[in-house]
Amino acid sequence: MPHRWKPNVTVAAVIERDGRFLLVEEDTSDGIRLNNPAGHLDPGESPIQACVREVLEETAFDFKPSALLGIYMNRFVRTKSGTDTTYMRFAFTGTVGAFYENQPLDEGIRRTVWMTAEEMRAEAHQMRSPLVLQSLDDYLAGQRFALNLIYTDVSVLVKPEGMKPLE
Repeated sequence: MPHRWKPNVTVAAVIERDGRFLLVEEDTSDGIRLNNPAGHLDPGESPIQACVREVLEETAFDFKPSALLGIYMNRFVRTKSGTDTTYMRFAFTGTVGAFYENQPLDEGIRRTVWMTAEEMRAEAHQMRSPLVLQSLDDYLAGQRFALNLIYTDVSVLVKPEGMKPLE
């Protein structure tokens, strides 16, 4: 059977508080960039679980998703290596809860920043992906989908080694 193409599945959170949006400043192979708290879907978790985990790992905030903003795709070719990757991103919105001051941020995350939509648009060239501003625009337009739009069968929640389901 020939190699089957598959996009990389990622999750992201669009989080607003007092008119500002939570972003991370991160090191990338193309330099320092701004991004939503985001990351890859790991084995044994649903997209919602992945988003909660990624927000905590990248910002030290608890996150409670309230809606799916959209499912986005984009293609990215790394400028240095020429690696061609397609991403499928599940973007959520919701609220932040507790902040864990002593929790280290994921490797490569320099800091978190809160920016207005105008500040984000002014820094469009610093965004890691065009999906950051697209999901912002969809959020501001009021686009929301119920979380139950995404169904995750219990079979997905079993650790890859065949161990009992994750909590």
